[in-house]
Amino acid sequence: MGRDAANQAADPAPVAEPTEANEATELVDGRPRVVEVSKHPVASIPETELSLADIERNRSRPAQWVAVIVAALVAIIAPYWAGRVMAVRHTAQVVEHLDLLTPQGGAFIGWTVTMAAIAGLFLALVDAKRWIWRVLFILALAAEQFVAGVSLLKLDFWYSTYVVYGDSAAVANAANLGIIGAGLGVAVFAVIWVGLLVVIKTSSPLNVLTRSWVSFVLFFAIEAVSLLVVLFGGLLTAI
Repeated sequence: MGRDAANQAADPAPVAEPTEANEATELVDGRPRVVEVSKHPVASIPETELSLADIERNRSRPAQWVAVIVAALVAIIAPYWAGRVMAVRHTAQVVEHLDLLTPQGGAFIGWTVTMAAIAGLFLALVDAKRWIWRVLFILALAAEQFVAGVSLLKLDFWYSTYVVYGDSAAVANAANLGIIGAGLGVAVFAVIWVGLLVVIKTSSPLNVLTRSWVSFVLFFAIEAVSLLVVLFGGLLTAI
């Protein structure tokens, strides 16, 4: 009897044997019983040979960004060329429209189209899932380049505008100053924002200044200051 007990203790416990009815035989209180067992789930993700880098590359959709870059290049080159052609070959018609504006109006137009292009670029980068921001960026960039082309924007634009437009060059010069002012505003914003990232710790309550919505408020505030400097800083009468 002792030998039987020893042999019984040495024997391994019965292993659960699953059946087609989702049941298995197990040893319960020393007796074999049929119990229900859970069924292992079927894999829902198909096997693939793609690596994690391939998956991330597909999610980033590089073809779409290539299309955006190509469209941006076209928006930079074509409208600027069209504006310069219009300024040189159709000067009389351009002067008629320039005479309808004040220098302050020309500066505001140049500043507006430039700020719209930059804001569209920021939104396209932050909210990359929506195409609307990329489309607005391309349209605003094309408008900014067209205004720059009509205004003959370059390093020494005041000589070119005086030669082409004569006494009506003040509006074109003001539009160029508006574009340059908006660009300098972006540079100032970038320096301040990077400085905040370096100086403020992530655990500090001041880290809220680096949030996206606060950054947009700071961006528009700096751009508003740049516009006020262009309009009332004496630059319109200096050139």
